[in-house]
Amino acid sequence: MPVLLQMNEICKAYGAAVILDEATASFGSDQKIGMIGRNGAGKSTLCRIITGHETADSGTLTRNASLRLSYLEQHDTFHPGETVQDFLIRTTGAEAWQCGATAARFQIKNEMLIQSVESLAGGYQTRVKLTAMLLGEPNFLLLDEPSNYLDLSTMILLENFLLDFRGGYLIVSHDREFLKRTCEHTLEVEAGRLILYPGDIEEYFEFKEEQVKHKEARNRGILKKRDQLQEFVDRFRAKASTASRAQSKLKQLQKLKTIEIAHQAGTVRIYIPPVESKAGIAFSCEGLRVGYPEKDVAHGIHFDIERGRHVAILGDNGEGKTTFLRTIAGQLPPKGGTFRWGTGLKTAYYAQHVFSALNPEDTIYSYLLRESASEVTSQDILTMAGCFLFKGDDVKKKAKVLSGGERARLVLAGLLLSKSQALLLDEPTNHLDFETVEALGQALKKFAGTVFFISHDRTFVNLLATSILEVRKGRVRRYPGTYEDYVYHLEMAARGEREEAAHQDPHPPEKSHGHKTAAVANPSPEAAQSPPEPAHKVNPKSEIAKLKKKMEKAEQQISHLTKERDKLLQEIQKNPFHYSKERNARLKELQAGLEEAEDEWYSLEEKLGGMKE
Repeated sequence: MPVLLQMNEICKAYGAAVILDEATASFGSDQKIGMIGRNGAGKSTLCRIITGHETADSGTLTRNASLRLSYLEQHDTFHPGETVQDFLIRTTGAEAWQCGATAARFQIKNEMLIQSVESLAGGYQTRVKLTAMLLGEPNFLLLDEPSNYLDLSTMILLENFLLDFRGGYLIVSHDREFLKRTCEHTLEVEAGRLILYPGDIEEYFEFKEEQVKHKEARNRGILKKRDQLQEFVDRFRAKASTASRAQSKLKQLQKLKTIEIAHQAGTVRIYIPPVESKAGIAFSCEGLRVGYPEKDVAHGIHFDIERGRHVAILGDNGEGKTTFLRTIAGQLPPKGGTFRWGTGLKTAYYAQHVFSALNPEDTIYSYLLRESASEVTSQDILTMAGCFLFKGDDVKKKAKVLSGGERARLVLAGLLLSKSQALLLDEPTNHLDFETVEALGQALKKFAGTVFFISHDRTFVNLLATSILEVRKGRVRRYPGTYEDYVYHLEMAARGEREEAAHQDPHPPEKSHGHKTAAVANPSPEAAQSPPEPAHKVNPKSEIAKLKKKMEKAEQQISHLTKERDKLLQEIQKNPFHYSKERNARLKELQAGLEEAEDEWYSLEEKLGGMKE
């Protein structure tokens, strides 16, 4: 597998803020890599360095001569009024028929090709950028947050394309499910460094947990051994006959060192101030019709939603999910029919671009204070700010200096502090890293109020949804199945085939029973007639010699296992970019063997001490 990209000790800083610090990694021609890291860790910076939009302060980036790189960036490069076809021809140099054929793979056809790109929904604009990326016939793709604003159908379409793509790619995403389905390797950007792991995101997290457990287990073993040696020294150093052995153990004790465990980034936890839990209907509508003056989007909408329900609003982009949510939020007047919220129920609405209305002179703290319910404390405000990555003096920053993602997080934090009984959320997970996405999902799952939300993040929807509304072909209906059912049928539609469930062998291998048990239960006549072995008189000197020999063997075993374990740990510390499951499994075996050997040594030491006293 030829290496297409090689980064060696890349450093990048913005003023005093160090983003990348001696970052090193290499990417092969067929590696499918998911890049993860918290907001601000340097993922997008790394992408811009790879594409040449930025330069590193130091270090080297080597590109193979055969590299054909295509980049899906977060920012738009559309010209005002430019049509889809004109954009594709301008940016790729391809013929019109080539542009149309490739765009059709993302369901951009016919009249859509002559629409202005800016008139399309956000998800379709991303489809246009994906089309432009593929027209370059790349052998390595760089996708920075491709899941933002993509509906689930397009996500599945993109997944299927990536799974069939004959080349490598590096994907930045906060969607755990998307990375799990498309990537075989995981690249984490953490504390300025890069860690490339040869496994998917789930395997990588398991590996990280195992590494911490290995170090903690080793430290426990060392502390236990220290106590044992200290007890031995305390017991025997006062006696002339054992003083030399006690001195030897004291030297061993002084050599025992614990491993320093690097500070782990704290797990994100979001606490939403509680609201009163009530029974009854939270929302009801009758013959509701939604849309704009020039057109209807959906009509004949009729259902009731009970209080405490968490309702996922699902459907393809352009079907009317946001229009429906804006209508029930009071942002758009209904075009017909009626809807009503439960008595005394306070609502709060989070829109995709609501942050544009922020007062530029507001500080983070002053905005959150104004949006919070009166009973919310100052500490609650600071805690919520920290959950959304505004820590320490960050709360003094003014809105005008915040990025779009930071302003979106600020508005979402303020909404959660409002103590509203009904939350209406339109794509709340955009601009959040996946740890914060999952923390938000866990917090809302415990929320006693009612939630209506639009999201294409499958992990988030799985965590939160208790009911589903499907917006499709001018209708908004309650979906009768589970979210898993909904995703399954979309996958079948995208693949154009129905999959049969795999059947496991109903006849597992028979286990052997009875033979050994029968031999024990029915001993041979010879064994039954054999008299018991006569008891021998114990020779103290002989027993002491045996104990010493066993102790010496245990010490040799401890020394051998310790050396092998330390060698593996040093390999990991020196080169954290190449891990193996086999080495991880061997570390587990070594740690278990060490604990067993040390327990045996201590038991023998106690027996020996008792016989000599």
